[in-house]
Amino acid sequence: MLTTTGTSVIPAIPAIRRFVHWVADPDVTSVPQVRARVRATLEAWSVPLDAADVLLLAVSELVGNVVRHAGAGRMRVGVASGAGWLRLDVADQGGGLPRLPAPRAEVDPESEGGRGLLIVQLMAAELGGELSVVAHEFGKSVRVRIPAA
Repeated sequence: MLTTTGTSVIPAIPAIRRFVHWVADPDVTSVPQVRARVRATLEAWSVPLDAADVLLLAVSELVGNVVRHAGAGRMRVGVASGAGWLRLDVADQGGGLPRLPAPRAEVDPESEGGRGLLIVQLMAAELGGELSVVAHEFGKSVRVRIPAA
């Protein structure tokens, strides 16, 4: 749906009904802590198991990536629900942007890393969702958006 103002066309922002976020230091102890908080939130919202599994895998991978690559600064994790969608955002203050995998990307079978974003992207796509990266003045956000039902 698009909203028109004057001569510009602006995409309408879907209404968010529920939103929870946490701010943490990006260290290894934050991965299970944030995952547990996201799990509790999804359970409280009665999110279907297949959608919850995708978001829990995504939060583990994305927070793990922040711990490994972002360095100093704070990390923000948010979960939102509304307009038929669930959204997970993991933001950090690191300068580099992750490379999203190309569709049908081939993975080196000998590689010990570099598969997390591809797995998250494929699982989100399987449910009709998407993985995206948003750069902003304070760093970046990696977003997973999937249908709520």
